[in-house]
Order: sequence, then C-alpha cells, then structure tokens
Amino acid sequence: MPTIAVIGSSRTQPDHPDYQDAQRLGRLLADAGFTVASGGYGGLMEAVSKGARSVGGPVVGVTAPGVFPDRARVNEYVTDEQPAETLTERIHRLVYGSDAVVALPGSIGTLTELMSAWNLAYVAPFSGRMPKPVVAVGALWAEVVSWLAERLETDGTLVTLVDNVDEAFREIVERVKSITAPERPGMLNGGADTSGALP
Repeated sequence: MPTIAVIGSSRTQPDHPDYQDAQRLGRLLADAGFTVASGGYGGLMEAVSKGARSVGGPVVGVTAPGVFPDRARVNEYVTDEQPAETLTERIHRLVYGSDAVVALPGSIGTLTELMSAWNLAYVAPFSGRMPKPVVAVGALWAEVVSWLAERLETDGTLVTLVDNVDEAFREIVERVKSITAPERPGMLNGGADTSGALP
C-alpha cells in the first residue's frame, strides 16, 4: 500500500477552511487505498489523520517527543505512531520513507519538509531513479517555489503546484499509482526504504 506524507501547519484550528480541506484530503487518499502519514500532532496533521480514519484508513504519525516536549501526545486518529529521536530523523522518515509528499499551508517546519522533498526529487535521477511526486497546495507555496526556482536557477517543475486538495488528490492518483507497486512496502510500512535515501 503506497504511503502519502501530508505536511502542514500544526496550529490550524478545526473551524478553519484549511483544516476542513486537509480532512477531505485524508479521506480521499485513504478511500483510494493509500496509507496517510503525517507528523502525528495537531492542526493539519490531525485533520488529515481524522479524514483518513473516517473511512477506516491506516494512519502513520511520525512524532518527535524529545523535540516537542510541550506538545500533547500523538493525535487520537493515528494508528501507527513512530517516534523519532531528532527533527532530522523525523523529516527523513516522512519524506524519504513515503511514496509522495503533499504540502498543505504551513510555516517554517512545513517549508523545511517541502524543501527536503524537492531536493530528493532533484537528486533522484543522479542514481537512475524516478523522482517522487511532490505536490504543493495553495498560493503561498506557488509563490515560494516559483521564487526559489528562479533565484536558485533550479527545476521548479519538480514541485507540482495546485490550487486545492482535490487537484492534489488527482495528481497523487495519476502519478503514484502508475509508478508504485502496491506490494512493495515503503519504510513507513515496515519495509525497506524504497526512496534511494542514505542509510
């Protein structure tokens, strides 16, 4: 079962449209047969987890208790908590251990994860591998990615920019299911790291 990492703000409240969008994305992904992974805490991480569980989907939460001692425990919708000792390990598991990454609105943490996913897609062909899909939702990431691609003279097309979660879902279905063998477990599903990441 392919795993989709969904990254986004930890502060978004349930009455915010972004929370509702994330919940919808989680539901769509799980209903289509994907495992949903996130950072496991609140905000949009909780929302996407809640959406996935509403249709019985498996939910991975990659937490970091030592990094975030002030945060509550993993959200109630996570079915498989995977604690990481460091922030770097957490990002490694989420980004490198998944089959695709979807970035929802967020701040510096989401930006760091998105940049890691973008870089992984950039270096994948160096070792003869196909870049993993990276999808970013909303105007903020469109502006950030476009600006960085121009300023750094790098390939901005490695990040697919979409306006909403429905477009993100369609991108994931079209691209992930065409390149991922369902029987090949990713790192987040208890198998080997299939991403080409460093050991």
